[in-house]
Amino acid sequence: MTTKAEAAQPSPGTGEQTMCDVVILGSGLAGSITGAILARQGADVVLVDAGHHPRFAVGESQNPQLVEWLHILAVRYDVPELKHLLDIKAVTENIGPHHGRKQSFGFVTHRPNREPDPREATMFVIPKMLTEATHMYRQDTDSYYVNVAAKYGCTIRQDWRATGLDFDDDGVTVTGHTGEVFRAKYLIDASGFRSPLAQKFDLREQPSRLKHHARSMFTHYVGIKPYDDVCNYPEDLKAPAESPFHGGTLHHLIERGWFWIIPFDNIAESRNPVCSVGLTMDERLYPKPDDITPDEEFARFLDMYPAVKRQFEGARRVREWVSADRIQYSSKQTVGHRWCLMSHAAGFVDPLYSRGLSNTFEVVDALAWRVLESLRDDDFSVERFEYVERLEQGLLDYNDKIVNSSYISFSHFRLWNAVFRVWACFTTPATIRLLQARQDYLLSGKDDTVFKEMEKSAYPGLWWPDSHSFKYLLDVTAETCEKYEAGEIDGDKAADIVFDAIRACDSVNTPFGWKDGEDHRFYRATTPTMLRFMWWANTQAPTEIRDLGRAMVSGVVKSALRGRKVT
Repeated sequence: MTTKAEAAQPSPGTGEQTMCDVVILGSGLAGSITGAILARQGADVVLVDAGHHPRFAVGESQNPQLVEWLHILAVRYDVPELKHLLDIKAVTENIGPHHGRKQSFGFVTHRPNREPDPREATMFVIPKMLTEATHMYRQDTDSYYVNVAAKYGCTIRQDWRATGLDFDDDGVTVTGHTGEVFRAKYLIDASGFRSPLAQKFDLREQPSRLKHHARSMFTHYVGIKPYDDVCNYPEDLKAPAESPFHGGTLHHLIERGWFWIIPFDNIAESRNPVCSVGLTMDERLYPKPDDITPDEEFARFLDMYPAVKRQFEGARRVREWVSADRIQYSSKQTVGHRWCLMSHAAGFVDPLYSRGLSNTFEVVDALAWRVLESLRDDDFSVERFEYVERLEQGLLDYNDKIVNSSYISFSHFRLWNAVFRVWACFTTPATIRLLQARQDYLLSGKDDTVFKEMEKSAYPGLWWPDSHSFKYLLDVTAETCEKYEAGEIDGDKAADIVFDAIRACDSVNTPFGWKDGEDHRFYRATTPTMLRFMWWANTQAPTEIRDLGRAMVSGVVKSALRGRKVT
């Protein structure tokens, strides 16, 4: 298929301009999926990247909202290939048998030179009624979606470095190191930390406003043992057989840091023996050493935590370490006249709760329809994109609050147990909110107003942005953890405050057990639990939950009566 940009393309190096609608910098999932969406809807898109595929990338772990955002993007913009990421079966069938299952978020607390206490472990199992998430082997998924973008008409340039970005009232001229020049009406920078746009306009906050601090090192291994096989827990304290630690993303928590273990081989269909491994820690407590290699530094950490070390006995690293300094960064501004600094080009907090791609696709949804309408109206005023700015800044700020609170709490299990519940207890209603909107959109005959109304929320960027109760609970949690960090209160007092706030919050659902005693640490929402949740949501919950529950039940009934499957 020859794209419009390619058909009008002069010879590289001539300095002549190839005209197009949109240039996207960066062909990771953010750039490729945005390109596929815009091209599918008729835009003339050029997608460029300084590197090429396949390539190593992290951000491999999905969360429930990410899956639902993909589902929304698929139906709203008519890109059915996005459904190939919705669950492990779809990924395996359409992209390949190299991906793992994300059944749960598991957390185990560790202290130096001690065996972990099995009573200091928590887990949230993703409700199967909502979705089944995946561990994505990014070199495969990213390559696949570059090709999807090409299929829908994107002009692709790999190993193509942008050396010039020149804006004027009518558009932007993008010059590559080859001398090839594209002239576009709009520029989207999805390139990540080393954003050319951020450099050009000096957009980075110096220093970043983000309170959280961490550096990171990561790679891939083979031969990692399942933690369930090496943890030496008594049988009655092990993770449930139906949701083992190895069935999802495992977080080994240490003081102000954590290891991640993300297996790609935890389903029978997988042909990939690789496991993603990382260590993220506060660089103020753990300064990056100059005199040892990343292998040696990682080995030192393993030597301090015997149960983690047992997972690595006989394991082998299969690629070089990436070892980064502080990974938090933010931007003063994310949208301007004819440009958007998108997602990880705008800022980043931490991979702790797998929010990176969830945040990305929420931004893709908010940006894509605005770009398409701006192309139609030939109006790229910054005011049209103001919500995208608020959304991106909110996504950074709210994620910073929960992650910073979490790192502070890691060294005190009671406080961590409370903070963990604050994070997890609103994941289900936040996902149901998205599912309900998609359902209403399809039942309405694809009235796009449904999704535009979702943007009229009080707190853009909060994972349940309509909830005043959740906003208050998160604020209380952050304030309390910061007081504990400052030494104004002790850990038990801080935990009491957060637990009391959870129990006092009417919007925290009771069927899941979030308000149960502190010995309730594993949360697995079976189908009966979900049915009890829906009954509670429709009969006993406060208005913000009841409206959500009733709308969802009504949508299910309408769909059944019409004999239509909402997909």
